[in-house]
Amino acid sequence: MRSNLGLGIGAGIIAALVGALVYGGLMRALADEDGSYTQVGYVAVGVGAFVGLALGKAGGRNPLLPAVGIPLALAGVFLGQLFGFALMLSWWSEAAPDPVTVTELLTSGLSDLLQVWKDESSFMNIVFLGIAGLAGFTTAKKAAG
Repeated sequence: MRSNLGLGIGAGIIAALVGALVYGGLMRALADEDGSYTQVGYVAVGVGAFVGLALGKAGGRNPLLPAVGIPLALAGVFLGQLFGFALMLSWWSEAAPDPVTVTELLTSGLSDLLQVWKDESSFMNIVFLGIAGLAGFTTAKKAAG
């Protein structure tokens, strides 16, 4: 298999963005009207593996691609969590006199959204981020083979 660093990175970025959308959507789908939600850590591993697969299949055997899989997988999970919080907060605010939209949260409300992410982060969140990075690295190596 040939090595194509640029194509691999492009595919990895697209995979991270798609993974983020899926992750956020699942967070919202599992949320309750009472303001509670379930964080699904195994989805973070799936995002990492998806990114690694895209890197390895599109980029081939370039030795840099597994290392690129780590930050791309982390970015995909982090963006997915932000998107999930934005979806949930928008949904929960629908009954308020001045509801907030997902777009508002992701633009002018980004600092508040980041604070929510920080406040809601736990040790297991960090563990699953690490596992997602590892999945991005190892899957990229295996997929290129």
